[in-house]
Amino acid sequence: MSLFSTEKVPEGGLGSFRRAVWSGLGVFLPPLLTLAIVLWVANSVRYYLLAPVENLAAWLIVESTADVRSPATLPGAGPPRRQFDGRPFRRTSDDQYVPELVFHTVVSRHGHQRTGEMTAREIYFEYVKIRYLNPWLVVPVFLLVLVVLLWFLGRFMAAGLGRFFWESLERLIARVPLVRNVYSSVKQVTEFLLKQREIRYTRVVAVQYPRQGTWSLGFVTGDGLRDVEQATGEPVLALLVPTSPMPLTGYTVVVPASEVVDLNMTVDQALEFLVSCGVVIPPEQLPQQAQGRSAARPAAETSWAAAPRTATAASPSQAEQTPPTDENSQRD
Repeated sequence: MSLFSTEKVPEGGLGSFRRAVWSGLGVFLPPLLTLAIVLWVANSVRYYLLAPVENLAAWLIVESTADVRSPATLPGAGPPRRQFDGRPFRRTSDDQYVPELVFHTVVSRHGHQRTGEMTAREIYFEYVKIRYLNPWLVVPVFLLVLVVLLWFLGRFMAAGLGRFFWESLERLIARVPLVRNVYSSVKQVTEFLLKQREIRYTRVVAVQYPRQGTWSLGFVTGDGLRDVEQATGEPVLALLVPTSPMPLTGYTVVVPASEVVDLNMTVDQALEFLVSCGVVIPPEQLPQQAQGRSAARPAAETSWAAAPRTATAASPSQAEQTPPTDENSQRD
C-alpha cells in the first residue's frame, strides 16, 4: 500500500467495540429507565399511600375483633397454654393470652422465635394482615375506593362550596414560608400534566430569536395579544420557542406574523430535531448543499479509488506512444 493511498483504512477492534457498546446502551437504557421510573412510582404509592391505609384498616379490625385475655397471675408465672371459655390460648411476651389459632397463623409466617417476641397486640396485628389484608384483595379494593374518592372529590370541587373551601385552604398554605414554595412548584407540575385543556400546536415555524440572524424553531399556539397587535399595526402570533434537548420547557413570545417562516415539518419531526439538537433532520428539510454533498460523495470516492490504478496502468503505453514535439522533429 502506498504511503499516500486514499483508500479508507478500517478502524481497529477498539473503535468497533466502543460503537457496539454505545449502540447496545442506547437500546438497553430507555426500557431500563422506564422500568425504574414505574417501580419508583409504584413503591412511592405503596409506602406513602397504600401502607398507611392498610395499617389504619388493620388497626380498626384489631380493635373490633381482638380477643386478648389478661389472667390474674404474676408476670412470667402463667403457663404457656391455657383454656379460656373452652378454647386454647397461648401466652405472649407481655404475659397476655391470644387464641392458639391466631398464634399459629403468625408462627407460620414469621416463625416461633420472632412470634414469641411479639406482644399480644402485635400478634393480632400481623394476624389481621395475613387473614384479611392479602395483597390480591387489598390492591383492587384500594384502587376502586381511590377512584370513587377522586370522583367524589372532583364533584365536590365542581360545586361552589368545595371551590371556596379549597381556595381558603390554598390561601392558608400560601402563608407558610417553606411549604408555599414547594406547594406552588408541585401544583404547577401537576396542572401541566393533568390539565384537560391541552396546548395544541397548529403550525411549526422558524423565527429570528433571540436576535436577528439567529433562527429558532417555534410552535404557533395562538393569535397573540391585542395590545401588541395594535402597537405593531399588523397581525401577531403567539409562539412557544422550546429549548433543546428538553422541548417541554421554553419561552412564550409574541411576534408579527410577517416575521415567521412556515416550515414543512410535522410536530413530531420538529420534536425529534429539538431533542437531537439538530442532528436528526427530516429528508425534505435537508439543505441543498448537504444533499449535493451526500449525492456526490459516492462518485468522488469511486473516482479517487480508481484514479491511481488508471494512471499506473496507462503510464508505460502513454510514454511509448507519445508523438514527438515539433522541436524534436526539426532537430531530426
